[in-house]
Amino acid sequence: MDKRISSLTDAVDENDQANAARNAMNRLIRCIFAERILEPSALLWARDNRQAWFPLWPSRRVLHFSDLRTAPAGTLQNRGEIEVLDGTGARHRIDCPVALMREVGPCLTMKPAPDAVENLLRDVDDSMRNDILARCHRQTWSAELREKIAESGAPGFLAYVQANLPPHLAAMTLDQWGALEGHPLYPTWKAKPGLAAADVIALSPEFGARVSLRIAALRKDWAYVETMPHVGNYSEWFSQKFPDVWLDWAEGLKARNQSPEGWLPFPVHAWHLENFVRREFAAEISSGILHPDGPEIVTLPSMSFRTMLPETTEPRPFIKVPVAIWMTSAQRNLRAKSVHMGPRLSALISGILSKEDDLRDGLEIFLEELGAILHHPDRGDEHPGCFLSVVYRNADPLVRQDGLLPVTAAALLTAGPLDRRPLICELIARNGNECEAAVATFFRAYVRSVIRPTLAMYLLYGIAFEAHQQNSTILFDDYGMARKLLIRDFGDGRTFPPLFKARGYDLKPFSRKGILPTTFDDDIGLVRSFVIDACFVCHLHEVALCLQEQYSSTDNKLWRILREETEEAFDWLRPRMLSEAFWIEEREAFLERPWPTRSVLRLILERFRDYRVEHQLPNPLADA
Repeated sequence: MDKRISSLTDAVDENDQANAARNAMNRLIRCIFAERILEPSALLWARDNRQAWFPLWPSRRVLHFSDLRTAPAGTLQNRGEIEVLDGTGARHRIDCPVALMREVGPCLTMKPAPDAVENLLRDVDDSMRNDILARCHRQTWSAELREKIAESGAPGFLAYVQANLPPHLAAMTLDQWGALEGHPLYPTWKAKPGLAAADVIALSPEFGARVSLRIAALRKDWAYVETMPHVGNYSEWFSQKFPDVWLDWAEGLKARNQSPEGWLPFPVHAWHLENFVRREFAAEISSGILHPDGPEIVTLPSMSFRTMLPETTEPRPFIKVPVAIWMTSAQRNLRAKSVHMGPRLSALISGILSKEDDLRDGLEIFLEELGAILHHPDRGDEHPGCFLSVVYRNADPLVRQDGLLPVTAAALLTAGPLDRRPLICELIARNGNECEAAVATFFRAYVRSVIRPTLAMYLLYGIAFEAHQQNSTILFDDYGMARKLLIRDFGDGRTFPPLFKARGYDLKPFSRKGILPTTFDDDIGLVRSFVIDACFVCHLHEVALCLQEQYSSTDNKLWRILREETEEAFDWLRPRMLSEAFWIEEREAFLERPWPTRSVLRLILERFRDYRVEHQLPNPLADA
C-alpha cells in the first residue's frame, strides 16, 4: 500500500492540482447560484450570453466569468476563467475555492453559522486532495483496461466487462468505475476529513478497492432483527447465503465454548472495527455481548462506500454496514430506520409487483431481505446500534438470464478508459450511428424506462424511489437501448400511506424521537419533492445535460422528449389515479411548477440546522 500511495502522490503535478481546484470551484459556483446563496439575478450578462459580471458591492469589486453557461433548471455551469476586478481596473485571477469564498463572502444572501465557511473550505480542500489521487489512479487503471480490451478484441469497455466477468462482478466493476465524479450537486463530493490518504485509497470504490468485512458475533438477545416474510430466522438465512463463512464462524464460537444458537453472525467493516468499534463498544466486548473476532469476507465496496458485494464467483448478497467516517458532510452510520424499513418496503413493493404485470415488465428491485441492529434487551435502546448494524440486499437481479446489461446510472456519465467520452456514448454507438436522431431515440427509451415505473409507484401507491444516479441501475439490451429500471435502497424511502392503503396494502411505519420519519400521512409534498429531487434533478436532468454537451445540441429537443415522456406517463396512469383532481395537481407539480431540490450547500453553511431544507429550481419542462 505504501508503494501505491507513493506512486500516486509522485504522479501529482501542478496541472492536476489546478484541475482539481477548477473542478471544486465549478461545483461551488453551481451550488451557490442554484441555491441562491448568491443571487443569480444580480449577474450582468454580455450579449454572447457567456461572459458575465457579478457586482461585489461591499468591497467595490466585480467578479468576472469568462465563460458561464445557463443550463436548463437554472443551474450555472462555469467553463472558463474567473477574475476579480477592483476599483482601479486591476484584474486578479481567482484560482482556488478559498479565494472565491473570500471574495463572495460579504455578498451571501444568508448568514453562515460560526466557523461554517472554514469547515466547508476544509472539506473542499480534502475533497480536492482525494479527487487528485483518484484521477491519478484512474490514469493507471485506464491504461491497464485499454490493454485488456485490445487483447480481447471487444468493441468497448462495456462489451469487455460483459464478456469477461461474471454478471454480478461486471456490474460491480462498472459501479466502482462510476464512483469517480460523485453527487452532481454536492460541493464536498469527495470529502473524507480525518481519513488518511492510505485509507482513502484502500477503502474507496473509485480506486477499485477490495475491503474486508469481519464476521463478528453478537448475542442474539442483544439484537433486533427485521426480515421480509419469506426469510426464516437470521442464522438459517445467513448459513444458506454464506455457507463457508457460516461454518468457520460457528467453529470459532465452539472453540470459545459458545453455542452458535445463542449468537448472530454480524459483519463489521474492517476500518470501522479497528478505528471505532473496539473503542466505542469496549464495554460490550469485555462483557461478552460482542465477540469481534471471526472469519472475514473480501468485498467490493460500491459507490455508496459502505454497501459491499462479496468478491465470489457465485453471487452473494450485498452487505450494507455503518462506517464511522465523515463523507460528503455526513457520518455514514446505519440507523434503525433503515434496518426496520428496508425489509418492510421491500415486502410492500414485491407484493405490488406480483400483481402488476405492466409495472413488473419495466421495474425490478434489489430486495432488502434482512436487517439487524444492536438493541438493548431491557431499555429497548437502538441509538448506539447505528454504528453496529447491518442490512442485506440480494444481488440476484444482477445475474441476468435475458442478456440485459446492468449499469449504474452514475457510471454512464463517467468517462470511459478508451476515448475519455462518457460511457453512455458507447451505448448510443452500438447501433453504428450517433446522429441526432439516434441520440434522441436513445434518450427517449432511457427516460421512459426511468419515469414510467418511478411515477407509477408514486402516483398509484405513494411510494417514492430515491432514483438518483447511485441508486438507479439501468438494464440495456444488445442494441444499447434501455429496457428496465432496477432500483435499490429503501431504508430512507418516503411513502404516502393513504394511497397504498386505498389499494388494500399496509406498511408498519417507523417512528423514533430524533429520527426523521419516512411516512407522511398528511403531506404528499414531502414525498413528491423526494421523487423530483432524486429522479428528475439529480438523474434525468444530468443525463440530458451530458448528452447535450457531448453531441453539441443547441436546441431544446432533449427537454421536449423529457416533457413528452412525462406527459405520456401521466396519461398512461390517469385512468387508475384515485381522482381527477389529484391527477391535475400532480401533473402540474411535475410539468409546470418549479422543482424542489435539496439545499446541500445551505445545509452545510447552517451547520445542519434543518436536514430537509430545500430550494426551488426553474422547471425545464415548463418551457420545453
